[in-house]
Amino acid sequence: MTEVDTTKQSSHDDAHDIKLTPFLAFKYVASIVLLCFSIVIVVALIFTGNTRVSKATNPWVALIVMTLAVVWLSMIEGQQASLVGLPPVDPDLYKDTHPITYKNAALAFKGDNLDRYLMGRQFMVLLVVFVINQCGSPLDPTVDVLGLPDGVKLVFLDVGLGMIIFTCILGQLTTQVNASHCMIDFINNYFALFTLYTAMAVEFSGVMHSSYLIQNILSVASGKPIQSNEEPKSGFTFIFFWGRVLMSLAILGFCLAVTLSALFNGQTQMAVKYPNVPNGVSVFLFFFFMAIVGMLEGMQIAFFAVAKLPAEERGNSFFAKKTCDLLFKGNGENLPGFMIGRQLTVVFSFFLVASITGLNITPGEGENIFGVSDGAQAFLNYGFQGAVITTILASITWQLAASAFPMAFLNNPVTYILLCIALFLEWTGLSAGAWVLARLMKKATKIQYDEVYVGTPEERIANGRADKEFGDDVGHLAGGGFVGHACGSHDALDGPIRSKDALEAKVVATSSKDALDQA
Repeated sequence: MTEVDTTKQSSHDDAHDIKLTPFLAFKYVASIVLLCFSIVIVVALIFTGNTRVSKATNPWVALIVMTLAVVWLSMIEGQQASLVGLPPVDPDLYKDTHPITYKNAALAFKGDNLDRYLMGRQFMVLLVVFVINQCGSPLDPTVDVLGLPDGVKLVFLDVGLGMIIFTCILGQLTTQVNASHCMIDFINNYFALFTLYTAMAVEFSGVMHSSYLIQNILSVASGKPIQSNEEPKSGFTFIFFWGRVLMSLAILGFCLAVTLSALFNGQTQMAVKYPNVPNGVSVFLFFFFMAIVGMLEGMQIAFFAVAKLPAEERGNSFFAKKTCDLLFKGNGENLPGFMIGRQLTVVFSFFLVASITGLNITPGEGENIFGVSDGAQAFLNYGFQGAVITTILASITWQLAASAFPMAFLNNPVTYILLCIALFLEWTGLSAGAWVLARLMKKATKIQYDEVYVGTPEERIANGRADKEFGDDVGHLAGGGFVGHACGSHDALDGPIRSKDALEAKVVATSSKDALDQA
């Protein structure tokens, strides 16, 4: 690397640095200590044989599967940040320096493949989180672990704080932080390409295709057409598409029937962990936490959608104003804070839903649900049907609804309450260690900020390689909160996304100022 390149890289590093205050340093240290403790207590729990996978196989299998699941989750989460941020950037700028990134982009940005990837990826996230839950969540919260007091076990194992911190920091936030700024380097590997192909295969399977029916219904209800980069389906492709929609509806119906039947009959893990909770309450909690997940998924779409609007167009209702005043305080400084707190809340809800939907029926004793085979019952006991239900009804549906009706979310008082909770969780610093690990990961892997390779958005405009127009988000999973950060932007995690017009205006203003200074 030449001296000029080193100086350029150093200047970009400085632009991303955060001023370290005593309180921030305390949060970093406390979060890392909490993470280490969480890892120790979760691993110790696994070796007591008190998790579903460790009990069914052995502790080492559970530990290895959980570790691999967390590693894959980290790629799934980081890859999303890369693939939703790179579409506006001319791929020729990184084609020669990052050939595997270019392969990822060529596949993901062809036609409507980005929407397909995001739908498949959403199911993969839920599935992997459910696997982590089955490997590391306690079957019996009263079993002794390292001689810890009951209060500590209640908070870290029963409530699941240990698994939440472990999963959020190692499996999600660390790679999201790096991939938001280092999109090009992050997916320049075959692990990312394999993950992309897997997500596309999951979508192609049709398991999630009922979401497309919901998308069409919301399009009609909102009067907004679905934006597509492909020709309308006809002939065999039309039949094949809607055939998978019908199949998906059947799968979703079966998953709901299994889960609700087991909940009403007290045949889930809820009855084991909390025997005093009535079955009707378990059913309520199932739908309640699915609604919480749905609200949080929709909120991120709605927030990023209105971030592009002038302040006077962000709603006139009492709660819309309070929400926007809090969210966009200063230069939108609470927007990234919400995304972090939201991540903690969503993962907490995912783990609870996974516990609620995991069945407690011993195969071969004549109690198999709906009379399924023993093998099918053993599979259903893991609760993966909950991943299907949550992905479609508590995640994708709400994202699509928020894309079509963002103002409806802003006007909802629940939105304001959940925003306050998310900001409080971020303020506690529970996940602050992700920034420390992200910095260590960046140094270890030697990934560079995007602007080292393609410049900032302003520089690309000045050099005649301006980003493509930001498209209409309506009906797209890639819309709203999934637009991603402007590639190479120094404030990618520090404020709302700016439109192309705003970037061009900044370039003009900067050029005028430089001309005046030189004069």
